[in-house]
Amino acid sequence: MTDWLDLTARAGRAGHDVVGWMMWDPAAIERFGALGVPNGGGWIISWRLAALGDRVSKAVAAATTYSIHPDIVAMVMGLHEDVTTADAIRGVRNSAAVDGLEAIAPGLGEELAPLAADLWRGVDSVHHGARPLFAAHRAEPRPDPVDSPLSAWLAMNCFRELRGDNHWVLCAAADLDDVEVGLLHSAMVDEGEYGSEEWIARSRGNDDESVARGWARLEAKGFAAAGRLTDEGHRFRLDLERRTDELTMPAWQAVGETSTIRLCEAVESHQGAFLARINETAGPRWMPAVRPRTES
Repeated sequence: MTDWLDLTARAGRAGHDVVGWMMWDPAAIERFGALGVPNGGGWIISWRLAALGDRVSKAVAAATTYSIHPDIVAMVMGLHEDVTTADAIRGVRNSAAVDGLEAIAPGLGEELAPLAADLWRGVDSVHHGARPLFAAHRAEPRPDPVDSPLSAWLAMNCFRELRGDNHWVLCAAADLDDVEVGLLHSAMVDEGEYGSEEWIARSRGNDDESVARGWARLEAKGFAAAGRLTDEGHRFRLDLERRTDELTMPAWQAVGETSTIRLCEAVESHQGAFLARINETAGPRWMPAVRPRTES
């Protein structure tokens, strides 16, 4: 019998590999700059927000990204909103996706292309409620033919946003603010690699005062003490990951066991290459979701 919770977690990691490098892709940043954005600044956020369209408010955009400080989101949107369009930004993403995937993992796009229809079936099986970034990306025009590397990549991107939206729903239900989310995520990574439990929260734009408030809120919940996560905090965060997978699991079940396993096996053979690309373009701390996790 298939362990769907384990397979869902595995597919989620594959999605981070296939999509995450896009945040720091040099070719995409260069093309983004060519649209009129100085130095391609803010690409790390702009390409995801483009799915929301040209008229989305900065407050709504910040709500969808959740863990990124609203001032950072507003600044990034200010860089591109008067010089280009959401359609143009999505065009940059689509052209960079195919080229970048082939450069990092030669042949992987062609391996994923036959799985695209099954991936879209999983994407389409999910209701839209409380999943704003997922719903926005799903509503974008789809490539024709469906069985292409770009189509598979875009479907995987939808899955990554689905998992993210599901995670934020659980975080909001637990009354976790953006800083608490960052602090808690240190339970998921090798602390020695990051240097402190605060690095992830600070990387999202939070200052000393914000971090101190985040620790105080976590302490009130029993998840931290003296500026560190407690055992209960670690257990809570690991359980939050499990519950995120539980919410995402039905979509992978709709894809089907055979195609999900084929996807995982294809991507996993290139995990080292994806991590090396992120280390090269962003640095050895970024994209914590693809890095070793701390065992509880």
